[in-house]
Amino acid sequence: MLRLKIKRAMYRLYDVAVIASVLLVIMYIYLFSYGKSVIRNQPEAVQRVASTLIVDVAGREIVRTVTPNRGYSEYAGLHEMPDMLKKAFLAVEDRRFYRHAGLDLIGVGRAGVQNMIHMDWSQGGSSITQQLARNLYLNGSKTITRKFNELSIAMEMEKKYSKDEILEMYLNHIYMGRQQYGVKAAAWRYFGVEDLNQLKLWQIATLAGIPKGPSIYNPVDDEALSTERRSVVLSLMHEQGMITSKQMQEAAAVEYRPPLAEKGNLSSAQTSARPDGPDYASAVDAVIQEASLLTGKSEAEIRSAGWTIQTGLNAGAQRAIEETFAESVWFPDDREDQQVQGSMVILDQHNGEVKAVMGGRNPVKGDMNRALMDARQPGSVFKPIIAYGPALESGRFQPESMLPDQPKRYGSYQPGNVGGRYRGSVTLSQALQQSINAPAVWLLHETGLKQAKAFAQQLGIELSDEDMNLSTALGGLHQGVSPMKLAQAYAVFANEGRYNQAHFIREITDAQGSLIYRHRAEQKQVITKRTAQEMTQMLQLVVSQGTGKRAQLPQNKVAGKTGTTQAAIPNAPKGANRDIWFAGYTREWTSVVWMGFDHTDAEHYLKTGSGTAAELFAAVMKRAKR
Repeated sequence: MLRLKIKRAMYRLYDVAVIASVLLVIMYIYLFSYGKSVIRNQPEAVQRVASTLIVDVAGREIVRTVTPNRGYSEYAGLHEMPDMLKKAFLAVEDRRFYRHAGLDLIGVGRAGVQNMIHMDWSQGGSSITQQLARNLYLNGSKTITRKFNELSIAMEMEKKYSKDEILEMYLNHIYMGRQQYGVKAAAWRYFGVEDLNQLKLWQIATLAGIPKGPSIYNPVDDEALSTERRSVVLSLMHEQGMITSKQMQEAAAVEYRPPLAEKGNLSSAQTSARPDGPDYASAVDAVIQEASLLTGKSEAEIRSAGWTIQTGLNAGAQRAIEETFAESVWFPDDREDQQVQGSMVILDQHNGEVKAVMGGRNPVKGDMNRALMDARQPGSVFKPIIAYGPALESGRFQPESMLPDQPKRYGSYQPGNVGGRYRGSVTLSQALQQSINAPAVWLLHETGLKQAKAFAQQLGIELSDEDMNLSTALGGLHQGVSPMKLAQAYAVFANEGRYNQAHFIREITDAQGSLIYRHRAEQKQVITKRTAQEMTQMLQLVVSQGTGKRAQLPQNKVAGKTGTTQAAIPNAPKGANRDIWFAGYTREWTSVVWMGFDHTDAEHYLKTGSGTAAELFAAVMKRAKR
């Protein structure tokens, strides 16, 4: 009987041993295959991700972009990092990093002892390679399966990459709080330091202390805890012979002072290098879109490419737009339930660079950019482009030419003057100055739609087949036109007939400083200098004596044109308007303003006319600094 029991026990022990052996084989296969499969199927995980930097015309930072699914990231090669920075992280996170193969058994044992002593099980003992594996491929759940997967990936990474490569990836991917990824992004965010070799010992120790608790040990969220953690790191560095006792004490005693960005209340994002800098919300989206068109890269790829994009944006001009648009006094038709919207573009007519742009009042990232949308009827602001410009260019008309100002029918179309007043005849210059409708339509009819279309095209505005009718003389376009395109067209008049493509970007360089794109000026003489000069002289009279008087600037001659489109909706009162415009230029800059409701109806329409847009133009241009 005893022999039988022993025999049965041996059989059970054998079964257990077989099952255990099978499980060990399965675990072994899984351990050495899972990590390989994950790394092979997710090559994008180890790609260099860095925030793209956009700068203004003076080279000052406008924004560091948020990388998709991450935050702010700056990639730095291991050779760009001081030895003390690397040693500090190794001292805190994995002192035997260069001596193990992904799993630090001594570190795991030490963590286990600490867990039992303190009974909090907070010590994980994960190596730097394991932390990197978790950050790149896994989530933060604390389960046996996740730890096993983490180990499998770490072991495979140790085979695939050198220790230096792993350390470099770790120091660039580690989360450092406040949406910052990597030591370089954190150094800039917390200390305003771009060159890692300029970091001081206390700053290095502060950075090395963050990964244990990014949300509590970064110096912005909790300065006291960050200082305590810094002292712990310095103590570890002293124990390992990296620094002297004096260095430890001096570094521990330094009081944290945030960089200027933090003082400027930019605590949630790295949006500006200067506390008084403009927001640039509309401009940043436009710059990214233009970069995408120029390079063929997606907007997501550009935001995480680590590029530097140099623009022609001018801080003074952008600030002037933003400050003026923030003042409700310039928008007298606001309703309690809805604001009047507006947009504005400022161009340098001499090279086509966009100096400032506003896509709406209080714009935010991703908001509708009304300055770039071909969505609004330009009204009379279109007359110089489609009627008066082509007539002057034909050589058949001059500013002194007499035009009929009489009711006239063109087939089924009969334009009318505002107020029903007709003068019999006026000079071409007077017709433009007073924005009289009948002479403009007659002039387009005489010059010809084909010639007018070609003229507008030379100024950068493409007309569709639906626009091939005489109502186009009064700005009645099928699709509408954007402030940006109108500014580009008026810039030709301002630049003595020379055309420059409107653009935001001057140059793009990659993370290594290699040139990706540089704008090449292709200034073309598209209309005669005489036409441009005569148009400028007439448009100056519009501002000094005509409909654009409210656009006048002190000590700066302004040429420009107003434009209004009527609401033309049921139940709206007489004189209700849908859109009001002003397009104008000085010797330096060309600008276009549009104002109106996004959705015009019987309760939301403009009571004021285009003089309000002219007044907004003047208010901005007075503040703008070249």
